[in-house]
Amino acid sequence: MRKIKKNDDVIVIAGKDKGSRGNVLQVLDDRLLVSGVNKVKKHQKPNPVKGETGGIVEKEMSIHVSNVAIYNATSKKADRVGTKTLEDGRKVRVFRSSGEVIDA
Repeated sequence: MRKIKKNDDVIVIAGKDKGSRGNVLQVLDDRLLVSGVNKVKKHQKPNPVKGETGGIVEKEMSIHVSNVAIYNATSKKADRVGTKTLEDGRKVRVFRSSGEVIDA
């Protein structure tokens, strides 16, 4: 079971964007695409076949999963994630600090 999934609210704990929060857009193996985090400027050539204009485009690049932590809204801090098995046999993710269930 993955500790961080798509649509989770995460906070960056290391790197140039430390302290910024965002929503996980996509999960790629050991990297994440987070909205508003790790923005870079890419020089893009025009492509008349696709109808794209050239110029400098700002886009989000992936960030390593070790540089982010899931955001706990109750404590308003970054938190670690653990797993817990419920009575009915389902595995759910929980916050390590409070034991509160992330997945409903």
